Amino acid sequence: MSRIHEALQRAYLERGKLSVSEDIHVAEPRMAPVVQEQPEAKAEVVLENMTEYSWKPSLPSFPTLADRGAAVEQFRSLRSHIYQARYEAPLKTILISSGMPSEGKSFVAANLAMSLARNSIHNILLIDGDLRRPTLHDLLGAPNSPGLSDYLEGTAELAEIMQRDSSSETAKNESVGRISNLTFIPSGKCSDHSAELVANRRIEELVATIAPNFDWILIDAPPVLAVSDAVDLARAADAVLLIARVATTPYEVAQRTKAAFSNSRILGFVLNDVTHAPRSGSYSYNYNYYGEPEAGSHAMRSKDNGR
Repeated sequence: MSRIHEALQRAYLERGKLSVSEDIHVAEPRMAPVVQEQPEAKAEVVLENMTEYSWKPSLPSFPTLADRGAAVEQFRSLRSHIYQARYEAPLKTILISSGMPSEGKSFVAANLAMSLARNSIHNILLIDGDLRRPTLHDLLGAPNSPGLSDYLEGTAELAEIMQRDSSSETAKNESVGRISNLTFIPSGKCSDHSAELVANRRIEELVATIAPNFDWILIDAPPVLAVSDAVDLARAADAVLLIARVATTPYEVAQRTKAAFSNSRILGFVLNDVTHAPRSGSYSYNYNYYGEPEAGSHAMRSKDNGR
């Protein structure tokens, strides 16, 4: 009998809780079970085989299709900041969200994707993760189905929901040409149970599978203070980019939006719909693009009609 066993018997006997004939079994220490790591998702997507549609983008909503202008430069500046963030830490998948509707998140997501595509020979993926109020397909003039909701429900395969432009309206502008390296996954049919769909972790499976095929992946998410979907979608992203609208989004809403993504890496705020860049300290946000509050702002003028 081990010394530990004898000591336990004596202790219990002294307290009158155990007869001499009773036995105490001391659990032997056991090694923790070894958790088998899941194999990494393999890149099973053949980009050359995806469906092509004739996109008809809303040109007024895409200032990035122009060669020059204030809006083009603002998106180029935003693109440069994104590149810089990649040097600070690994970065490929970016979730774009806002606090409330009509702050311009979809406009920024679409134009940032277009700007990245025009400046790169690599592949760019834009995903419409707003399963309640999708707008990216309207901006691009693209079909909305099949899409992400169909994949999350298990009724469509990944290859079926990815699309590219075949002969879009952008080709009419010789300086732009066809954006052949931009891939789009629409939202698919609107769903009343979108919160359950994005919480089933298939979005993480999707991103892990296709990530090796793309240089950048942008996910347009719903407003985080309106619905819970955005926080679940953020699990699949490396970082979050937040959008606020000048003179419309209250400072308290911006603070709550930032707090909602407390478990994510936040790149910062884009201040949208700015006519004139605010002077230092003249506006209530004063968000630094890649820093903490009260350190400046990244201003952007847009004609996005609240999308």
